[in-house]
Amino acid sequence: MEKIAPKDIDNYIASFPIETQKLLNQVRETIKAAAPEAVECISYQMPAYKLNGILVYFAGYEKQIGFYPTSSAIAFFSEEIAGYKNAKGSVQFPLNKEMPLELISKMVVFRVKENLLKTKKKK
Repeated sequence: MEKIAPKDIDNYIASFPIETQKLLNQVRETIKAAAPEAVECISYQMPAYKLNGILVYFAGYEKQIGFYPTSSAIAFFSEEIAGYKNAKGSVQFPLNKEMPLELISKMVVFRVKENLLKTKKKK
């Protein structure tokens, strides 16, 4: 069965099992607290946050939550994410472990500063 594209983040989160929904909501609230001016949207069928461009994405999966803060944040926080499966622009947080909300918050703040700096350089 093909998954229907979510129309908003509430709709996206509601499509997961209750335990996963709780974790997705924790990630969502952490992002919103770290970047209160950011605009929520769905991009690439995932929750995304924009502030002078894309900040971060996140997504639920069967065994993990994928967090996509771009390659610059992955590189900057490489030591802190070393214990998690990660790639150039993503990190996977297993559902069976506590979500590293403080780390997620720091990565979002990093991305906000990065995007604001890029905007200042363009002007």
